[in-house]
Amino acid sequence: MDEESFKEAIRRAKIPILVLDQKWHRLFAISGKPEEVKNLEVELNELLQLQGKLNNEQRELKKLKNRLMNNIVSNMENTGDESMENDKRLIDETNAKIKANEDELLDLPNRIKETDGVLMMATMRFCYAKLRTNASEAAEIADWIKNVRVELKKNIIKKQNREINNKEIYSYMHDIFGKDVLNLFDVADQQELLDNISPAAPPQNTASPSGENKPKENINADLSSKD
Repeated sequence: MDEESFKEAIRRAKIPILVLDQKWHRLFAISGKPEEVKNLEVELNELLQLQGKLNNEQRELKKLKNRLMNNIVSNMENTGDESMENDKRLIDETNAKIKANEDELLDLPNRIKETDGVLMMATMRFCYAKLRTNASEAAEIADWIKNVRVELKKNIIKKQNREINNKEIYSYMHDIFGKDVLNLFDVADQQELLDNISPAAPPQNTASPSGENKPKENINADLSSKD
């Protein structure tokens, strides 16, 4: 679709009065309204308020005109009465005001539609920019999740391998050293004693019936006494 066809389609489209639609306000609930949208919103609200004011004014003017007409009819017999002349003057002024309001009210719908259309375009620019930004950020987050899942799978496999290795080590230790020894070391490990335990030295035999373990000096002493 070319630009002119697009613009023509937009002009023919039935667009609601955006500022009166709560869902339109919800479009900006997270990010807030940009300045362009705020300014157009104010302008459109002012036009709507003016339209409402003129409509109310027209109703009051028509009521006033009816009262003045009734006064004139009631005073038809009093030709030249000052109040009748005053009523006629007020009717003329009222008719002029009604006519001016009608002209403005005829133009207001077009001004409202035009401003609403400009507001729609500003809204669309904001929303589609936000859609693109959200889509880009969502894609980045999706990539991050994908990478995290890969790392998560790798770490799950590593965790399982470590647990399997621990079971194998413990099983071999059990077979080699036996349950009782392993229980002792389990307790020591839980109490963090293993790093402080040094291998025990083999016991020394200090007494011997044959005297083989006597100190050298004692042997020499015995030999000298024999001489």
